[in-house]
Amino acid sequence: MKTALVTGATGLLGRQVYKAFSRGGWDVVGTGFSRAKPPSTRKVDLGSEKEIEEALDDVNYKIAHFTLPNSGAANRFPDKCDTDPEGARALNVAASVTLARATSARSILLIYISTDYVFPGRPGEAPYQANSPTEPPNTYGQTKLEGERAILAENEGSCLGVVLRVPVLYGEAEENKESAVNVLMDAVQKAQEKDAQVKMDDWAVRYPTNTEDVGRVCHDIAVKYLDTEVGKRTVLPKILQFTSEDRMTKYNICEIFAEIMGVPLDGMVANKEGNVEGGVQRPYDTHLSTSALKQLEISVKTQSFVGWW
Repeated sequence: MKTALVTGATGLLGRQVYKAFSRGGWDVVGTGFSRAKPPSTRKVDLGSEKEIEEALDDVNYKIAHFTLPNSGAANRFPDKCDTDPEGARALNVAASVTLARATSARSILLIYISTDYVFPGRPGEAPYQANSPTEPPNTYGQTKLEGERAILAENEGSCLGVVLRVPVLYGEAEENKESAVNVLMDAVQKAQEKDAQVKMDDWAVRYPTNTEDVGRVCHDIAVKYLDTEVGKRTVLPKILQFTSEDRMTKYNICEIFAEIMGVPLDGMVANKEGNVEGGVQRPYDTHLSTSALKQLEISVKTQSFVGWW
């Protein structure tokens, strides 16, 4: 039986990746940190080379799936990354290098989750291909791009390092704040208060993608790459991209939530100003092309955003 190690298995995406591999008949071991609950999930500090190597050596793994652990949640949000760039770099870059070296030395396939924020997102440029020029607009995107480069550099020649870029995610959550999409339900609730006047971005275009779909794609990538003969893996793409086609702003998402919840949205104000000078710079539209996945005959179908909720 093939065995997969899922880091960040206690987090929003990691939980669904864990389930996807389990459904596929794999023996799956999950790791976490602050929310790890042995024996179901093993506590591993991704900042510790020793702990990473010990986790990998315990079982004969075929794949390690690297997602940001929940303890590194501050490194997933652009605002917090800009206020703590060293913390973001420690997780998004340094931990990536350590894990890539460890998996490469053991001939383990590594799937690294990256972001659409590696692209500038200027109006008229999207959709971005996997090989489009990168130009991160903020610290979050920059550290994720550095993580990508580290993964690919450590696996050069082995073809056992794969980058998967995804946009903003939503899905089954233990708390709404786990997801930048789910948490908008709280904003809708806040807008019900008297004189709330909650400002909500109605400028940047987003493509919210369900974590269940991402988990399934990760599983399909692993199967495709591991089932390909070693000598033929060199032709497989090293960078893949996955996204839904549900195009909307954060304000649009709040409108959907308000309709589903049966509440008015009079207490929310649509903000069409875009980036503010001196603030964290966000892209306008970083829509990802999924052509590389299609060429591999991996399904890019996604659940309906409205239907899932």
